[in-house]
Order: sequence, then C-alpha cells, then structure tokens
Amino acid sequence: MDAFFTSTGAVFIAEIGDKTQLLSLFLIGRFSSRFAIILGILAATLLNHGLSALFGAWVAEWLSPEILKWLVAGSFAAIALWLLIPDEENRKDSSVLGLGAFTATALMFFLAEIGDKTQIATVVLAASYDATWWVIVGSTIGMLAANVPVIMAGKWLIQRLPLETARLAASGLFLVLSVATVWPGFSGV
Repeated sequence: MDAFFTSTGAVFIAEIGDKTQLLSLFLIGRFSSRFAIILGILAATLLNHGLSALFGAWVAEWLSPEILKWLVAGSFAAIALWLLIPDEENRKDSSVLGLGAFTATALMFFLAEIGDKTQIATVVLAASYDATWWVIVGSTIGMLAANVPVIMAGKWLIQRLPLETARLAASGLFLVLSVATVWPGFSGV
C-alpha cells in the first residue's frame, strides 16, 4: 500500500500548476461535457502511466538493487529540481479539438504527459516499489484528484490556488522521497 499512497500523493502534488491543469481549464472552456473530459483524462493516464510503470518495473529487473537505489534517489532529486521550474501555458488550437471532448482530451493528455515530470515519477516509483499495479492505480488517482477539481470549478479554482506554494511543496516531497530512498544506506555510518 506504500506504493499506492506514495504514487497518489506524489502525482497529485506534482500536478498542481502543471500544464495538464492548464489543459483541463482550456478543455472545459471548449467543451461542455465535464464527464467526457474526465473519462478522457482517465483513459490517457491509464495508458501513459501504465506503460511508464511497466517500463519502470522492467528497468528494476535489470539493475542491481544498489545501483537502482541511487538511480531512484537521483531521479527523485532531479524531479524535485524540475518542479521548481514553472510550466508554460500552450493554448494552440488544433484539429484534434474537432474529434470531440473525450477523444480530444485523451489524445491531448496522453501527448502532454510524454516526458512530463509525473510520467518520469511514475517510472521511478514503479522501479522503486515491487507493486507496479499499485503505482499505476495511485498515479492515476493522483492525476484525477489534481485535474477533476479544475474541471468542476474551472477558473474560480485556478484563481485561488497558490501555485507557487504548491510547486515548492511538491519539490520538497520529492526531495524527501530522494533522501528516504537512500537513508537506510546511511544508517551504518
């Protein structure tokens, strides 16, 4: 269950102020069907984070536990630093929007998550826990927990969220995860 709770919390916090939240706000402005947008996010996240977690689990099989521990700790530290850089809003209209709320959302979210910090975090979490499915479920719930309120409350919510504070908190969480990954190795020193 640690994998589930860590994945849910890490992805939720990392998503605050992320480009996918801005994408959620954009999509709710374009489409009236909140349900179709939420289903599109769910489908895109399950596919993207599912593939990411499976890749992370595969990598974990090929690396020694000692190398994996330091690679995971370094990755968490890198994500912590990456979170300090604010995302930019990219509101380019495309022909994808003509495909309808569900399809447009699924495609745009899937593409937006490629190489994103939450995708990388999902790979790292799956590599560090022997619970790939819990990582997939947790990261998906974290993604939905961060984006569904934006869809439901729209601009009202975005105007009241202290995005800079959330970004700093997310960075701190990943630094804690980095230290916790290697801490047992320092207990004998």
